[in-house]
Amino acid sequence: MALLWRTAYTAFLFAGCSFVTITNALSTPSSPTSPKHEDIQSSLTNKMILAPLTRGGNLPFRRLCADFGMETSVSEMIYARSLLKGDRVEQARLRRWKGEPTFGVQFATNQVSEGVGAIQQAAAMGADFCDLNCGCPIHEATRRGLGSSLLRSPNKLHKLVKGMVEGTDIPITVKIRLGCEADTINCLENVRAAREAGAAAITIHGRTAQQGYSKNADWELIRQAVVETKAEGYGHVPIIGNGDILTYYEARRRMEETGVDSVMVGRGALTKPWIFKEFNDNATWLPDAKERVQVYRTLANYMKDHFGDDAMGRKKSWNFLPWHFEFLSRYTPYPEEEFATQSIERPLIQNRMVLPDQMDPLEVLLANRCSDAHDVIASILWESDSDEFAVKKLNEYSESHDFKEILRTGSANSGEDEVLTNLPTGKAGRWEKRRGRKPGPKRTDEEIAQIRAGRAAKKERVLAEGGVWPPN
Repeated sequence: MALLWRTAYTAFLFAGCSFVTITNALSTPSSPTSPKHEDIQSSLTNKMILAPLTRGGNLPFRRLCADFGMETSVSEMIYARSLLKGDRVEQARLRRWKGEPTFGVQFATNQVSEGVGAIQQAAAMGADFCDLNCGCPIHEATRRGLGSSLLRSPNKLHKLVKGMVEGTDIPITVKIRLGCEADTINCLENVRAAREAGAAAITIHGRTAQQGYSKNADWELIRQAVVETKAEGYGHVPIIGNGDILTYYEARRRMEETGVDSVMVGRGALTKPWIFKEFNDNATWLPDAKERVQVYRTLANYMKDHFGDDAMGRKKSWNFLPWHFEFLSRYTPYPEEEFATQSIERPLIQNRMVLPDQMDPLEVLLANRCSDAHDVIASILWESDSDEFAVKKLNEYSESHDFKEILRTGSANSGEDEVLTNLPTGKAGRWEKRRGRKPGPKRTDEEIAQIRAGRAAKKERVLAEGGVWPPN
């Protein structure tokens, strides 16, 4: 009996020691386990990083940003499941420009095996690291349990990140928002879950998913995450701040005030791709209209290089090139000596663009927010064989009747507003009737004229204030 008790006691002590060992292992901060992690963490420190941009983060645009000194970039978000099924569009997003110094690929997934498989493909294509998207607020992602929906359960996020880290050799980073809604902010919990799971770096967008891009980013919560991360022994894990960065001096101030290791820019880079040059030089660059045309034509040429200089290449490029002018047209010069103080009170990217009364016609064209104008600008850049010729053609168009019509109406099509026309007559389907709900009573000609007059007045007022029509 005594022997039996001694055996049981020894087993108890062994189990107790094992429990203490396991507990200590879980409570001890992990450190980079490979040179790859150390290299990536160095590449993500004291940098301005290009954010993963849906549609905007195409290879030609990233190449343009690299020309201006961008050192680290992230691909457009890729659905891991679609990639593994052989989706050619998703596969194309794995490609990097040979001049991108450090390139990461971002995935949307909620399954470890799926994530690991996608990461392996990215590594084979030359990605330096992979990023898990935990911030995308669009319904297409959240309805599948992807993107920002992952923020609802820090425990599940921890398991997902840990599984991806352990299943691959390539460093894994995580991009999050503050939470899903204003009343469910759990930024600190999710940062803790990601870093304890072995994330090589964490990016925090200072808004909730519900906010989208409305309201100012909350950098105070980002600061708290930095403080807690360092206090708990994870100072080697870079924390990257994201939200409302349009100038280099806003970026530097945010880094100084919050202690983030780097900043990530999205809309700021889309508006002025030379923001990376400003950050590296610690100086504002104020390109005139001709210099900006040169930049924009370079982007058009990079589209040709990537998609092809033929009819098919142009068709593919037109998914991107005219769209880019939705952001490029927002450019406003913000010299530090004039706007540094204002930027503290309100992020400059949130300013409403108001055009001066007297403005060079070319500047008016480049600042126009109408998609019809963007299509013409893109066409001129595509067809011009020199910067000088592009400037000449754009100047001619800026003073043409067609552009003046756009300035007057907000559209190159001055016909009827289809939204306000009555339903057409005739067969609408197999059973000679319209599907869906029954339409309301037919408007009279007087009612239609009154509605159109109201819309026209609103359009004129919005355009006069420098706004965009139709509203986004």
